[in-house]
Amino acid sequence: MMTTKTTRVVLLLLALCVSAFAQDPNLLLSTLPAGKDPQRYKGYIEPQFKAVTQRSLYLTMRDGAKIAVTVVLPKDLPAAQKIPAILAMTRYWRARQGGEPNAFIPAHGYALVFVDARGTGASYGVWKAPFTQDEVRDYSEVVNWIIAQPWSNGKVGAIGSSYTGNTALWLASTMNPAVKAVIPRHYEFDIYAETAYPGGLLTDWVVKTWNEGNRQLDTNPGVRLVDEDVDQKLYQEAIKRRGENLDVYAAALKTTFRDDRAFGYALDDLSLHNYAAQIEKSNVAINNWGGWFDASTPDSIIKTFLTLKNYQRAVIGPWNHGGTQNADPYQTPSSKRAMQTYEWLRFFDHYLKGIDTGLDAEKRLFYFTIGEERWKVTDRWPVAGTQMTTWYFNENNSLTTKAPTSGEDRYTINFDATTGAKNRWHTQVGGEVVYPDRAEEDKKLLTYTSEPLTADVEITGHPIVSLFITSTHTDGAFFVYLEDVDENGKVTYLTEGELRALHRRVSNEAGKLPVPYHTFLKKDAMPLVPGQVAELKFGLQPISVLVKKGHRLRVAIAGHDKDTFIRIPADGAPAIAVQRNSRALSMIELPVIKK
Repeated sequence: MMTTKTTRVVLLLLALCVSAFAQDPNLLLSTLPAGKDPQRYKGYIEPQFKAVTQRSLYLTMRDGAKIAVTVVLPKDLPAAQKIPAILAMTRYWRARQGGEPNAFIPAHGYALVFVDARGTGASYGVWKAPFTQDEVRDYSEVVNWIIAQPWSNGKVGAIGSSYTGNTALWLASTMNPAVKAVIPRHYEFDIYAETAYPGGLLTDWVVKTWNEGNRQLDTNPGVRLVDEDVDQKLYQEAIKRRGENLDVYAAALKTTFRDDRAFGYALDDLSLHNYAAQIEKSNVAINNWGGWFDASTPDSIIKTFLTLKNYQRAVIGPWNHGGTQNADPYQTPSSKRAMQTYEWLRFFDHYLKGIDTGLDAEKRLFYFTIGEERWKVTDRWPVAGTQMTTWYFNENNSLTTKAPTSGEDRYTINFDATTGAKNRWHTQVGGEVVYPDRAEEDKKLLTYTSEPLTADVEITGHPIVSLFITSTHTDGAFFVYLEDVDENGKVTYLTEGELRALHRRVSNEAGKLPVPYHTFLKKDAMPLVPGQVAELKFGLQPISVLVKKGHRLRVAIAGHDKDTFIRIPADGAPAIAVQRNSRALSMIELPVIKK
């Protein structure tokens, strides 16, 4: 039986799979006051159907594996009417037994096709790793089946959040000519460097919890069976090989470098960025979504935007994983104005039905500035008007624009330091993001705080930190938090970055993001030499925030985040010294927008 905690995780994983069709349909992107948002778009067509029909069946793949799909169609669809299909492909069960599908999208003249990844749900086969080429080819074969149906207009899209968001973009990599548009939400473009090993550090709790949730899905009944499986014999046959599915956590613990193969593959082989050429060749239009407070998805969205030449309508809002919560720490009502279901319909109407819905002709990135509570749009990153401003770590734990001349600050790593159990990483397996006032937590860290700002400051982009340190150990984890301290001393989390010292070598290769590029390859490992000065230069997760006049900026440095990350080193009591002198200027560069 599932424990209460595991049941919660499983239900959250399922919610991430289906949430693409469960959002409030009355929210659209707008800078208008609450209640004044346009509720429709150019070319909008009222729902044509009031009810749906669904059937579940097996499709046989090229190697004989049977893949479970559920097809949802508008009820009473005229035989002469041809409609596009939208795919949602997942390893979190395509549907629960007895569950009813959301009728919003089919009511507008679409078919929905839900797919269990091979080796999961009711599908046969083995799930050898996330996003193997066998899995991805299955999805293309499902597309071929779709366009052969009498109701199909020959055009297919895909949508999803989390794992299902990844598969939406993976479908583009197949270059199947029937696939015209995808909406990947809250996904990974680079598995290693994003959710699993940001800065080369394993998000231990996240991967362990996700793995256990998947194991429970694989070993407990409840998934929707195919219609012909009235005695569950087909399901029992399908799950006989579940024990061969990959133990992701065990593989993750054996992985240090990007090119390790504990997963049976190098993680690049399972990452979308490695298939950029195929995605571009597909010419598939992309409407991609992420949240400022959702793990590394803002990095993922921006990497995708900068890497791919495909048409993109990219969106980064003040959200948790899946966009189900407004996680804006300033929590003003206007920050809840956001595009959701009607925007997706608008996108699909354009690309799958040929309706002019008023989309921008060129690719655009829409982003929300917290604090200012405004949506903005850009065609480039960094955005126009960005100026990197340098703040130095100075004496008396100050953060100043004047460079120091000499000194260092010693700090013994506090392994009780944490960002809590509702942080940007934990939300990856569901739940809200809530950072409490960090004033007390900061007492465990090494901090540098500015004088009160004399004017509002907009920070939009990737902050970059340069840490010159000495350490008593040959390795360590370095966490840097950017925070806002208000007039009353309340400390608000804004963003963070982390780097394992072993991976600190900066590559001459050009990364896609405007931050120092680390390969995380075994050949580039660079252990610390105890007592010898070393530089760690890395980017923080991007953010867009307006910090108000009278507030102070703070940089807080930690050596561990106990509720989320693996401990580096595993034992001992390492101490560091942050250098702040003319030969070793520790600093943070902030991307400030000049008005």
